[in-house]
Amino acid sequence: MSEVSRALHVVLVQPQIHWNTGNSGRSCLAAGAQLHLVEPLGFSLEAKQVRRAGLDYWPRVAPRVWDRWSDLESELSTLGEAYFVSPEAPRTFWEAGFADRAVLIFGQETEGLPESIRASHGPNLISIPMIDRELRSINLSTSVGIVLFEVLRQWRERDLETTQTVSR
Repeated sequence: MSEVSRALHVVLVQPQIHWNTGNSGRSCLAAGAQLHLVEPLGFSLEAKQVRRAGLDYWPRVAPRVWDRWSDLESELSTLGEAYFVSPEAPRTFWEAGFADRAVLIFGQETEGLPESIRASHGPNLISIPMIDRELRSINLSTSVGIVLFEVLRQWRERDLETTQTVSR
């Protein structure tokens, strides 16, 4: 497991659409992140559609599957600082300042994160800004990619600043 994958996690809470999960898994591989899935899932992980969306990389994705949200929630602090992505969050992902160990949590395609999760983790809610306010949300796997690579960008920027400070 790479250093990034120990520090960066993506959680899909009750995903419903197989290709979103497959695409998110590929993005996790590209970014060196660990994918977590919280049941119930709207599909079987054995379905050929999941493997097709994940291409021949799906076996390497090796998602960690959790039976229920409460099981994962009790382990969150061991994984890193949690960021809950939700369209109605007042703080954007640009403003987040991601910790060195981060857990990015996304809700299901049709309903987003359950209200109970949003209510109990309000200070850690972040959004992806959208110019068209009539849009309900951005596609799940697209959202995963956007936020995942913003984390990597921020980390890289911090590393460059540290390197420049040390070399002066």
